[in-house]
Amino acid sequence: MSTQPVVHSLREQIREHIVEGIVSGRWKPGERIVERRIATELQVSQTPVREALRELESLRLIESAPNKGVRVRNLTAADLEESYPVRAGLEQIAAELAAERLARDCSALEPHVAALYEADARGDGTAQVRHTVAFHRELVRAAHNAVLLHTWEGLGIEVFTALSIRWLGTVQKEYAQEHQELMEAFRRRDPAIGALVKAHVLGCAPRA
Repeated sequence: MSTQPVVHSLREQIREHIVEGIVSGRWKPGERIVERRIATELQVSQTPVREALRELESLRLIESAPNKGVRVRNLTAADLEESYPVRAGLEQIAAELAAERLARDCSALEPHVAALYEADARGDGTAQVRHTVAFHRELVRAAHNAVLLHTWEGLGIEVFTALSIRWLGTVQKEYAQEHQELMEAFRRRDPAIGALVKAHVLGCAPRA
């Protein structure tokens, strides 16, 4: 079964198209993104393109200015690092709320750990990012707290994880073992699970 996220709307498809363009280097930091050109390329109206760009601006991935249009932000290591303490705090809360549920059933996490072992073996950075983020999304979902999930998703974690690795590099080459260890900590009902998850997330932050 595919673990890729389901795209629900035209706006989300456009958003993913733009994000992929930024992550892949099609649009570089400081470069202008032309709304009309994207609409023509994707054969859509400019309205959903504008909506997608507004969402990416709220994630601080792009910026707009009068008479200058929309441009990819010149993100620094500090910019990319800012979200990690917030994310770590959210995931600590999620882990504590989800602890009993995941102790009984880790089946939502298992496919992503298995996929990470395969991605590590291949050195597939794209798959490493995708399944790492998916693992953490399932952890947050297991908390059964809609406000927590909405706040976590609003951090644009997949985008900033991918950009951190692409623009800054990473010393981390293997991801599966750490996530396996977190899953085992849930299974054994480790009383320090919240602190373990928090430390794990902070350890993934980029370094300037």
